[in-house]
Amino acid sequence: MRTAVVVGNPKPASRTLSAARYVATQLTGAEPDLIVDLATLGAAVLDWSDPEVSDLVRQVGEADLVVVASPTYKAAYTGLLKLFLDRFAGGTGLSGLAIPLMLGGSEAHALAPELVLRPVLTEIGGTVPGRGLYVVDSRHDDPSAYADWLAATAPIVSRRLGVFS
Repeated sequence: MRTAVVVGNPKPASRTLSAARYVATQLTGAEPDLIVDLATLGAAVLDWSDPEVSDLVRQVGEADLVVVASPTYKAAYTGLLKLFLDRFAGGTGLSGLAIPLMLGGSEAHALAPELVLRPVLTEIGGTVPGRGLYVVDSRHDDPSAYADWLAATAPIVSRRLGVFS
């Protein structure tokens, strides 16, 4: 099983990255195989002929599980993440399970993963098990902020991927 994390925070090594790694590890029992911190790619994300970014798109697309994470900007995910996701073919770009994860300043945008990130992940072929995950940014390192979501979603992921069997 291959797992990937894609983070669209414009700040490298962000709290969003930390949260996404935590979720991937909790769902699979292991560190992700691939971590794509889009902020580290610079202008390459804009160049559709860039071989490194094209290879990352291929690897993410082939992952059995991908956690796609973004901070909440203007009630949506970041433009940086949009640039990356636009590279995936509609309907077939993702072949596995996709977890929409968003962090934000308050509960005011708690529906953002469901309303804005989930639709694009399903459009490009991902299967979203359960509901999207929203975490208040100030609680990104608090395991209890993820506990209810993990209790509901981890069994679905486990059944689909054969994790911990």
